[in-house]
Amino acid sequence: MTIRCEIVSQDRIVFQGNVDIVVLPGTSGQMGILPHHSPVLTTLDYGVITIRTHGGEEHFTVAGGIAEVQPDQVTILADSAENVEEIDLERARQAKERAEESLKNTVDFDQDRYMHTQSALKRSNLRIEAVRRYRKSTPHPHGTEE
Repeated sequence: MTIRCEIVSQDRIVFQGNVDIVVLPGTSGQMGILPHHSPVLTTLDYGVITIRTHGGEEHFTVAGGIAEVQPDQVTILADSAENVEEIDLERARQAKERAEESLKNTVDFDQDRYMHTQSALKRSNLRIEAVRRYRKSTPHPHGTEE
């Protein structure tokens, strides 16, 4: 028995298919969603979504959003999401360096800019850590493995 899962970011459908279980980073903690789950609406934190099927696992970073769970479907509307296998590690490292440099060198930060820079740093750290923990052994053509 499976449950339909769709992960949609602001610019594309990141994943859609039938899965055995979806593990979400809810703002109140990790949530495991199986077929026939009770309906629920939850907000998402920064973290990793894990999808398991009979063929294995896939991992997706998510930077906030909401998830609607129905007994036969999980719909994730993410502020930002991507498959860990598609992350450009070098680009993530550069974004992290830019955010750290911006935080270090700016004396007069307005609140909005500070929050945006903190968010960029948090997302970069998430992407780097997700690659380190979850990427399969084959290197990604746009980044190097550690």
